[in-house]
Amino acid sequence: MKKSLILAIILLPGTALVLIPGLILFFTKKNVYSANFFLNLFARYDSIIWLSLPFFIAGLILAFSTVKTFLNKGDGTPAPWDPPKKLVIKGPYRYVRNPMITGAILILISESLFFGSYPLALWTLLFFIMNTIYFPLFEEKNLEKKFGKKYTDYQNNVPRWLPRLKPWTPNDE
Repeated sequence: MKKSLILAIILLPGTALVLIPGLILFFTKKNVYSANFFLNLFARYDSIIWLSLPFFIAGLILAFSTVKTFLNKGDGTPAPWDPPKKLVIKGPYRYVRNPMITGAILILISESLFFGSYPLALWTLLFFIMNTIYFPLFEEKNLEKKFGKKYTDYQNNVPRWLPRLKPWTPNDE
């Protein structure tokens, strides 16, 4: 496994999905790291916990399939310091332009539901807003410069956040 990929996993999703939510829980729920908290949490069988599970599974599937697609088809990693050298329009990228962020948002929704935390829900909303600003202003502009018409065709046919029902296939395939 590439060093840059391991670093990307630790820094990017590790911060957004583990570190920041952990700090939010630590500062908003005084007993979050006690044994009683976890015993009580897993003793609950209410519908909210079960509702969180599909979001978590869908988020993990998107995250893993995105990384796998980047490695196999793009000759790079999801990390900004080691981006794919080729435009990736395979796997989940045929349905949505940012499956990795969509997966992260699904995992954050799951965490918010699982822990019953409004502050985590607020972090999820903030994370979404930050990415909604960042992608059109920076990421997409760089991809347009790097890949030209091929990327703009892709951009015009594949939505940024909510997946298409049918996969998109470029005309040149």
